[in-house]
Amino acid sequence: MSLRLITWDIKDTLLRVRVPVGQQYFAEAKRQGLCMDPGSLETSFRNAYRTQSRLFPNYGLAQGMDSRQWWLDVVLQTFRLSGAEDDETVRSVAQQLYQDFSTARNWAVVPGAREALDSCKGLGLKMAVISNFDRRLEEVLEQCDLGGYFEWVLTSESAGVAKPDLGIFRQALSLAEVPPHQAAHVGDDYVNDYWAARMAGMRGYLIRPRAPPKPLQWNVPEEHVIHSPQQLIPKLEGLLLNSPT
Repeated sequence: MSLRLITWDIKDTLLRVRVPVGQQYFAEAKRQGLCMDPGSLETSFRNAYRTQSRLFPNYGLAQGMDSRQWWLDVVLQTFRLSGAEDDETVRSVAQQLYQDFSTARNWAVVPGAREALDSCKGLGLKMAVISNFDRRLEEVLEQCDLGGYFEWVLTSESAGVAKPDLGIFRQALSLAEVPPHQAAHVGDDYVNDYWAARMAGMRGYLIRPRAPPKPLQWNVPEEHVIHSPQQLIPKLEGLLLNSPT
């Protein structure tokens, strides 16, 4: 088996938020004159995000929404849950946060990610992105100087389906014109990244920066687990070395 394609998840695989969401929401609210508690905003955000994802999965595409409105609603509900009553100011905060999360201002490259991408490029592998991100992702990657590594970026918004739906992996393989057994996917979520990629016939690698409390519950072979992007490279080199020519 020869390996030709590596697809990457993004959030908490190659990029992560610079500071907790609650802190970022707090800072922008303070700048616009709202006094809020960052801890409360963090909790409220998680609740608002969970509810919005359940009611309007994949940015509400099936209900006629787009990702921008979806996120503005999440921010509005976050502040309401934390006790904010000035909807006009909150909407202004939401607009600014949406813009801020479209740039490198709120995102940081995971340590070792750039080196791993350079190594994959040096191995002659195609690289692409499969992410449950919204339409801002390509701009975010460009802002973080990662865009040039990928042949294309497939988001759940553009694909119309989100991981772990196998449809997004099949779209990716079709775009790359690569059969599943010649592709591998790398990500930090067991179901969305590892399990789904395996079900699509691809190799899967699960990034776990910290050891999970119950590692055996996932039934992931040790050779499929990495603790940083750079740890992927020796595994890929071994695959390529042992592949028939």
